[in-house]
This record gives sequence, C-alpha cells and structure tokens, in this order.
Amino acid sequence: MRPHPSVVDFTKLLNAIVKMKHYSVALSMFDKMCESGLPMNEYTMTIAINCYCLQHRVNYGFSILSSFFKLGYEPHVTTFNTLLKGLFLVDKLLREKLCEPNEVTFLTVINGLYKAGQTLTARDLLVLLVKGSFKLHVCSYNTIIDSLCKDRMVDDAFQFLSKMIERGISPTVVTYNSMIQGLCNFGKFREVKDLLSEMEAYNISPNVVTFSILVDAFCKEGMVEEAEDVMATMTQRNVCPNIVTYNALIDGYCLRGQMDKAREVFGSLGDRGLKPTIISYNRLINGYCKKGKVDEAWNIFLAIPGKGLEPTMVTYGTMLHGLFRKRRCDDGWKLFSEMQERKVLPDLLTYNTLLHGLCKNEQISESFSVLRRMKDNGVDPDIETYNLLIKGLCKHGKFDIARDILNELPSKALRPNVRTFTIIISALSQEGQTEEAKIF
Repeated sequence: MRPHPSVVDFTKLLNAIVKMKHYSVALSMFDKMCESGLPMNEYTMTIAINCYCLQHRVNYGFSILSSFFKLGYEPHVTTFNTLLKGLFLVDKLLREKLCEPNEVTFLTVINGLYKAGQTLTARDLLVLLVKGSFKLHVCSYNTIIDSLCKDRMVDDAFQFLSKMIERGISPTVVTYNSMIQGLCNFGKFREVKDLLSEMEAYNISPNVVTFSILVDAFCKEGMVEEAEDVMATMTQRNVCPNIVTYNALIDGYCLRGQMDKAREVFGSLGDRGLKPTIISYNRLINGYCKKGKVDEAWNIFLAIPGKGLEPTMVTYGTMLHGLFRKRRCDDGWKLFSEMQERKVLPDLLTYNTLLHGLCKNEQISESFSVLRRMKDNGVDPDIETYNLLIKGLCKHGKFDIARDILNELPSKALRPNVRTFTIIISALSQEGQTEEAKIF
C-alpha cells in the first residue's frame, strides 16, 4: 500500500488549485482529507476557510475556524486576515438572512480570537453580528469585555457594556468583575465605586471574586487599610474570603514591609480551612527579600517541597534576586543550577535577574557566559539585558566593549532606549570624559 502524501504536499496542491480559482475542487479535496483521517495543519485549514469565504459560504468557514481552535492549533495572522475578508460577506448574509449561524460556533471563534490575542478582530466580529438580527448571549459580551479590559481598553469595554444593556441583555457579576478589574488597573477607584453602586441598582451582589479584585488593587497601591475595610465588608455580607483574597492581603503587608502581619495572616490560613499555595510562599519570600532578610526568605523557600508544592520560576527568580542583592553570589549560582536540574526553565526575567546580580557583584565574565547560555536555550535577550551588561562594563571602565555592544544592537533588531544612553553618559561623566559623553 502506497503511503499517503504528507500534509505539506496536500497543502501545496490545495494552494495551487485555489490559485486556479477551482474552489469547489479544493474543498472536495479538503473533505476527503478529513474523511481519510489525514493530519492537517493551520495552513490547510486557512486555505479551506478562504475557499468558503470566496464562495460566500462564510458560515462553513466559521465552522472550520471553530474546529481550528478546538484542535489546539496556534492561530496565524493569515487565518484572521482571511476571516476578516469574509466579514463583509457575513454582514451581507446576516442582513439578507441567507444563513443562520450557530451561536456556539461564533462563541468558540470569539473565545479563540481572544485567547490568540486578536481582541480587536473579536470585537469587530461581535459588532458585525450585533448589527444583524443575530441575538448574542451575555457570554459573548463578557468574553469581549474581559479581553478589552485586560488589553487596557476600558473605554471600549464601557461602550460594549452600554450596547449590551441597550439590547436588553443584562450584565452579570462576571461582566462587572471584568470592568472593575480594568478600572483598578488604572487606579480609578472612584469609577469602581460607581460601578459597585450600579451593581446594587441591578440587584447584582458582589461575589468573592469582586472583593478579591478590590483587596488586590488596594494592596498594590499601598492602601492596606482600605483592603482591610473590604475584608470587613465581606464578613458583614457573609462572603468568605478565599486563598486568592488572603494572598492579596499577604502581598499588601509584604509590600509595606509589615512582615509580622503578613506571617500572621499566612499562619491563620489553616484555621480558616485554607491551604497556602505557591503564590502564598512567593509573596512571603519576596517580602523578606525586599527587607534584606534573605535568611528568613531562604528558610521559607526550603520549606516549600515539604508542603507538597514545587517552586516556580517566580519563586526562583525572587530568591535569586534576594541572594545577589546580599552579594551571596555562590548561593545564587547554586540555586540557578538547581533550578535547571529541576527542569524549571529560566525565562527572560530570570536571566536578567541573574545578569543584574552578576554585574552588580563585578562578575562580568560570568555575565557573558549567562548571555551565551540564554541564546543556547532559545531565550532572546531584550534591551534591558544589554543595558545590564553595558552598565556592568561601564562601571569597570570597559567603555570600548560597551560601545561595541551598543553598535551591535541594530543587527539584533534592538534599539537603545533612554536608559541605555543614561547609563553610558553617567559612566563617562563620572570618569571625567565629559567631551565623549556629549557625543551621546
């Protein structure tokens, strides 16, 4: 039995047929691929979506896109561009009632677009559907509102909230939680208060998620007393705080340097029927490291495995920063090695933390070793990585090497920022090389 052609061969053939505008033939081949159980990739499916759009059968295109996301394929911008070309046809189809799309299909597509970071495409699709006679469920609006808020497009989210209310679709506590989170990200607590009043007017009670968002936002702003007031309100309303709520409060105390209070809350979790998570430990470790109490942070770090938890990249990164800050370079290197042995792959932030510690402690040659290791592990250095190296080099008077790195940045598709030039100018000025500093 002859082996089937590969998915690459099939895709090339489909592409050639589409270029000859034989869309029906291409779709027939695509159907046979599906029936035969042959593997497909995102390019094959994009070709099929394009064919359906060109045939004015956009509802079938949406069905394929729905399957696309369900199969876990990584979407490509071409796929979305193809769909967008067909959106004008969707508008025509909806207005002329030539097809009846399934909301489950559209909701799957909207969710997929959102998860792929294509918020604006998802928004445009929803707007198009709203213009037609298609009645969407609150879940579709919630998905877009949440996505817009996470993308810091809160004004657009408010517009969508107004539209859903105008169309007789009542917002839920999920809708308001997304909006409140979006406003809290900008520190707009007065507007948050207005939204909470609006919730009451619609007879929507804040839940533990709502209150946790507020506690977290107040704590991040250093407004721990306000966070404590929210906790008191929860008690009055018989809403039990969960581990997310308490983790936020622990973080608030840690950020204020009130480690005794943070430990008190941490120690009370068991009595409240809650089990600390790795986030709970991360918050305490960060608090102690910021206070310079690395031994206390280290003891907490060592206790993690005994609690059935595994340190995360954040745990290691925080601990590394604390160790290098106290010039405990050997311990930092050992921890970095342990991290890799445990298959916790360092990310860009972790590598930058390591570089910062090494440069600060005058270990320049080791810094370049880390840079090589980054590249070998497929982690692309960013401008902050090179700023750290340049600062370390300038600190030790190695301006020629620092200048070479600066000159190589364009070839790495990176541009120096204000911090880059500030580092160099400051270092040159301190060395009395004011004329050379003026060049920058």
